[in-house]
Amino acid sequence: MIKLGITGSCGKMGRRIFELAGFDKEIEVALVLEKKGTPLIGRELGKLKVSSNLDGLFLVDVLVDFTDAQAADEHLEYAAKYKKAIVLGTTGLTDAQKTKVGEVSKVIPVVFSPNMSIGMNILFSTLADIARKLGPDYSVEIIEAHHKAKKDAPSGTAKRLAEVINQVTKKDIPMHSIRLGDIFGDHLVVFCGNSERIEVKHQAHSRDLFAVGALKAAKWVVGKPAGLYSMQDVLFSS
Repeated sequence: MIKLGITGSCGKMGRRIFELAGFDKEIEVALVLEKKGTPLIGRELGKLKVSSNLDGLFLVDVLVDFTDAQAADEHLEYAAKYKKAIVLGTTGLTDAQKTKVGEVSKVIPVVFSPNMSIGMNILFSTLADIARKLGPDYSVEIIEAHHKAKKDAPSGTAKRLAEVINQVTKKDIPMHSIRLGDIFGDHLVVFCGNSERIEVKHQAHSRDLFAVGALKAAKWVVGKPAGLYSMQDVLFSS
């Protein structure tokens, strides 16, 4: 049985991870965390009480973090302190924080991905081939849309899509962001030539695809050697 810790456990994403983990016979949620000073501390979530004490990480095998960039440093530090694996789905990290992720991965196994859905990770793996076969005569732009509460723009997923294409084209890829309503996540990659247009689109219909991916990553990473892993490793490695 894998013992799981969840940060931001009362937020929309954290709560859904908690709920879906309850249906997985391989997982036991052992720690539910929220940031210090919130009125949620001490409330019951299932059979657990919400805590702000990161020292509770000694209870778990793996921590899943879908919070915000401000909290990521502390979560990484405590995971390294207690030698616990971490699944990091938080986006909007600075370059310095990404460097820190790399440093922490020398101590513990880290799954770090801007998007944990199966479909998007298939797109990550195939987009470079599309760009390569279309060649330099095709211009590329990315449009992404998320709910109005999302703080970072462009999204981490859009940035990763741009990186994949840039590795082939060596060109900066323009990105356009929309923040409206309760959109879970739409990403559109547009390749345009002189006489045709190719559009590759991914739409998230609910948060469940991210939560399911995070739980899959949590089960996969436990017992792995220290290192920096992606959802490509989780989903497609033998």
